[in-house]
Amino acid sequence: MSKTQLLLLLQWLLFILTQLFSFSTGDVGTAAQYSPPYLPSACYGNDVSQFPTNNLFASASEGIWDNGASCGRQYLVRCISASEQGICVTGVTIPITIVDREVTSISLPSTSGTTMALSETAFALIADLSANEINIEFQQV
Repeated sequence: MSKTQLLLLLQWLLFILTQLFSFSTGDVGTAAQYSPPYLPSACYGNDVSQFPTNNLFASASEGIWDNGASCGRQYLVRCISASEQGICVTGVTIPITIVDREVTSISLPSTSGTTMALSETAFALIADLSANEINIEFQQV
């Protein structure tokens, strides 16, 4: 086998391996949804001007709350699986902003103990609203 053929074979094998494995740079957790009213907020009090106008926000669990330092943090979030088939909207990643603390939120999440509770608007963009909880991949930006 010539050097060129060996190089082509190695490139082909590398290509095949990259297609078989997906490499993730985010964290994996769970998300619930929560409904209005979203105030008062642990991050901004009653100041509705601090909430993203596109309604893409979430309340943070104790795991990412970081003593309030998570207020205003932005994450990219996507649904990766759920207990039922067809719940996740495939190929959609959304930006969300942390605006509240899950355990002190006026509106309780559909499931407690999740990594974050997404606003109804945010949840609906990545999953069917009939789900109480989904598995997510998230990355701080």
